[in-house]
Formats: sequence, structure tokens, C-alpha cells
Amino acid sequence: VALYKSVPTRLLSRAWGRLNQVELPTWLRKPVYSLYIWTFGVNMKEAAVEDLHHYRNLSEFFRRKLKPQARPVCCLHSVISPSDGKILNFGQVKNCEVEQVKGVTYSLESFLGPRICTEELHFSQAPTSNSFQQQLVTKEGNELYHCVIYLAPGDYHCFHSPTDWRVSHRRHFPGSLMSVNPGVARWIKELFCHNERVVLTGDWKHGFFSLTAVGATNVGSIRIYFDQDLHTNSPRYSKGSYNDFSFISNNNKEGIPMRKGEHLGEFNLGSTIVLIFEAPKDFKFHLKAGQKIRFGEALGSL
Repeated sequence: VALYKSVPTRLLSRAWGRLNQVELPTWLRKPVYSLYIWTFGVNMKEAAVEDLHHYRNLSEFFRRKLKPQARPVCCLHSVISPSDGKILNFGQVKNCEVEQVKGVTYSLESFLGPRICTEELHFSQAPTSNSFQQQLVTKEGNELYHCVIYLAPGDYHCFHSPTDWRVSHRRHFPGSLMSVNPGVARWIKELFCHNERVVLTGDWKHGFFSLTAVGATNVGSIRIYFDQDLHTNSPRYSKGSYNDFSFISNNNKEGIPMRKGEHLGEFNLGSTIVLIFEAPKDFKFHLKAGQKIRFGEALGSL
């Protein structure tokens, strides 16, 4: 593990990113993309543009858009999957620890960072002696829930809003870019806390809500469409730090309103989405660990 952590994954990912931007000659595009499609099981019939010659470089191919009706958004359930992927874990948050895969946990506070002390986030005015987990719960009788979705290289790489909510704050953690493959996640404790990630926090009708995009090897580029100031895997940021940005201002008291299913951001290649949110005790997930899921399908409801 120590040897793997010493690998310069950020530098390698930046180099890979530059390689991805190199325009391929037209004659080479179909063989290169066809090899990728065959290796990772990509379904090009869902792509808005099926012609492989259209994609000038690997980066454009990774970030391909889907046909408008390829992913219908479920209207019956309050929380939908924000992306395609595989369900690694889900359930109630217990003892301020969250499972990244079965039996391997990470600290909730290490993952999200220190509490954001702003009135706009409606955090409960709980005594400081309460646990970090209890401080995030704003309404009596509610619980904190989590869901981890792993995006494989062959998946659709855009992610969307999982529910109707307001984004109040963004916290960017520059970090390592180790693989988040479930096999690797089993033997590196707190992997998600080591890796580069973008934490979006805010609130929905039941209280606290957060969506975190976790970077991985060759996925240094995390883009949030409404956040032009975000620059991930940049050499100007050192590991171990974090930088905050508030979407609440004198001119904008509401933050960024997001509708369920609305485009939110994208990865270059595959990675992981972690949802951590507050909901009443009768919230039920409609999932099985290890199942494949697609953007728009139900995660859970009341």
C-alpha cells in the first residue's frame, strides 16, 4: 500500500489528460475507439452521435452525450441515481463512519472536511459535544444516509442531480488519484479521503444533502457545469489542503437550485459518486449491493 501511494498518480493523470486531448487522424479514430468499446463494453447505440469519426480525441469520446430518451428519469421516487455505475454500498451512516466497500470504512468528517459554519446551510445548532454526524442532521427524527456509485471506464461519464435541491457550497480537496476500482478500495482504508474530490453541499426538502465526485487515476478532471472557477488536478494546489467556495452571496441568497435529472457535471473516464444526505427514518433504498444502475433509475424514496 505504501509503495502504491508513492506513485505520482497526479502527474501521470495530467500526462494522460494531455494525451487524451491530442487530435487523432480520421483513419485512426475507428480502430482506437473500437478497441476501447470492445474492452469496456461501451453501448454506442445510446450515444447521441454513433459515428466514431465524429470524436476528434479520446477525451471527446469519453465525454460523449446520450440520446435524449436513453435515460428516462424516474418520477415516482424522491432520489434517483445521478450516474451510470455499480452500487458499492448504501444505507444509514453509523458511528461517523461510511463504508466505501463492504467492511472497509472511512471517516465522515475526513471525507467531507470540517463543518461549514454558515447560516445558509441550515446546520442544526447542536452543542459542539455532539458528533460530526449529529451536527449534519438538521431535523429531529431524521437519519443520515449514504450511497456509493462506482463508474467503470465504459460507463456514461456525465452525472446529474439526484433530486431537487439547492447547492450552497463547494469544497475541493486536491489529493492523490489512486484507482477507485472496488478491488483496490478493499485494501486501502480511507481511499476516498486520500483522493482528489469535489464536495457539493446544500439542502433538500428533508435537510442536509451532499454529492461528492471522487477523482481516480487518469480522472483528474472533474467538471461542475455551473462552477467555472473549479480547476481540479492542478499543480498549484498541494495535497492535504482544501479550498472552499460559497454559492451564497448578497446577490444570491438561494445558492444554485438543481432539478432532479438536471445536468450537473462530468468526469474524464470513470470514477465514483458518493451521496450523503439526511432523510426521515422511513426512507428506503431500492437497491442491492453490487447491482448495476443507470442514471435516472430509482435509488430510494419515502
